[in-house]
Amino acid sequence: MTASSRQILALNAFDAAAPGALPPATQALVERRRRTFGPTSVLFYDEPLHVVAADDVWIETADGRRYLDLYNNVPSVGHSNSRVAAAIAAQAARFNTHTRYLYEITHDYAERLLATFPAELDRIVFTCTGSESNDLALRIAGAATGARGVIVTEAAYHGNTAAVTEVSPSSRPSAALAPHVRAVPAPGGEGDVGGSFAAAVEEAIARLTREGYGVAALLVDTIFSSDGVFADPAGFLAPAVDAVRAAGGLFIADEVQPGFGRTGAAMWGFQRHGVTPDIATMGKPMGNGFPVAGVVAGADLMARFAAGVGYFNTFGGNPVAAAAGLAVLDEIADRGLVANAADVGGHMKSRLEALRRNRPVIHEVRGSGLYLGVTLADADGAPDPAAVTRAINGLRDRGVLIGAAGGRGEALKIRPPLTLAREHADMLVGALEAVLDAG
Repeated sequence: MTASSRQILALNAFDAAAPGALPPATQALVERRRRTFGPTSVLFYDEPLHVVAADDVWIETADGRRYLDLYNNVPSVGHSNSRVAAAIAAQAARFNTHTRYLYEITHDYAERLLATFPAELDRIVFTCTGSESNDLALRIAGAATGARGVIVTEAAYHGNTAAVTEVSPSSRPSAALAPHVRAVPAPGGEGDVGGSFAAAVEEAIARLTREGYGVAALLVDTIFSSDGVFADPAGFLAPAVDAVRAAGGLFIADEVQPGFGRTGAAMWGFQRHGVTPDIATMGKPMGNGFPVAGVVAGADLMARFAAGVGYFNTFGGNPVAAAAGLAVLDEIADRGLVANAADVGGHMKSRLEALRRNRPVIHEVRGSGLYLGVTLADADGAPDPAAVTRAINGLRDRGVLIGAAGGRGEALKIRPPLTLAREHADMLVGALEAVLDAG
C-alpha cells in the first residue's frame, strides 16, 4: 500500500482549511460540525451538500436543487422507499426489543434470506453493521482453522472494528499491515486474470505458512470495489478459492457492496464467479440503510464456533430490522431489480465505453450491473487522481453525485440505488462528457 492510497477518501473530500466562499447557511453547518464531530468525519465535495430530502435516486438540498445519486448503495431500493418506511414504522409502533425472545417476523426474514443462498449456507447470525459481520466472520474462520493468517487485496476495505481495520489496507495507508495479514494485487489486467490472482494468493499462502500464521481465510469483496471495481472475466475467483481451501483456509465473501443483486447476474456477487463461500457477510443495504447486517455460513461451521465462544448481538436482527429486510426483499423481487441492474447497468456501461473511445482520458470502463468503475489517465497513460477529483466536483456542479475508488484513486465509482433507470444512466454520460470536455 503506497502513500498515494491515502488520497482515495480525500478525492471526494471538502477541504475545511480552504473552504472557499460557501453560502452562509452551509458555512454555519460546517462550523457546527467542526465544533462537535471528530476529525475523521469527512464531508464530500468542494462545496458540501446541505441535504434536506431524498427520494428514490434523487437527493434534494436546501437551495431546492436535486441531484442524481450514483454514489449511495446503502439505500439499495431507493431513498425514502415507501414500502420499507411503512414496514419500519408499523413494526416500531408494535414493539421492538432484543433477540432473546421469539418473533415470527425475524424468523420469517431469516428463512426468506437464507433461501437466496446456496443450500449449504443454511445458518445466519444477525448483526447491526457490515463491520460487525466481517469481524465475526474472521473469528469463525480462526476458530474453524486454528490459523490466524488472512489474505486481502491491496486497497481492500472491510469495516471499522479493530480486527477488520487490520485487514483493510485502504483504512491504514500510512501503517504497515499487521504481521498476520498479506495483501495481494487486485485481480485486473490482461491475460489469465484468474491464474494471476491465484498465483498471488498462493505466494501469500506460502509466506503466511512459512512465518507460522497459517491461513485462516481469503477475504474479498466480490466486486473488489475499493480496489477500483474488478468484475471480469466472470469466474476468475475460483482458482484462488481452490488454493486457499487446499491450504486449509476458508473463503469469506464480503457481499456488503456487491450483494442483493447489484451485479445484475445473481443475488450475490460470488454467484457470478461460480463459487460458494464458506462464509458470506452482509451490511446495511439489506435494510435499505436501517442498521441490519448478517453472517451466513453452514450449520457445522457455526456450531464449531459456538462451541468455544458465547457470541451474542443484542440488537442484531431485531423485529424492526427484520421488517426493513423483508421489505427490501419484497422490493427486489416485485420490481425485478436484479434484472434492472443488468439492463440499466449494461446500457450505462455500453454508453460509457462509447464515450471512452472518443475521450482518451478515460482509460477503462469496468464492472457489472449497477457497480461500475471508470478509470481516468493522463496523456502518458498513468492514473490521474487529479482528473478524478475534477470530475467528481464537475459532476456535482451538473447535478450528479459519484465517488472515487482504486489503489491510486484512479477510478470514478458508480453504485446507485438499484432502482436507477436508463434515462438516469444517460444523464450521467451526458454530464461526464461535458465535464471531460471542460477539462
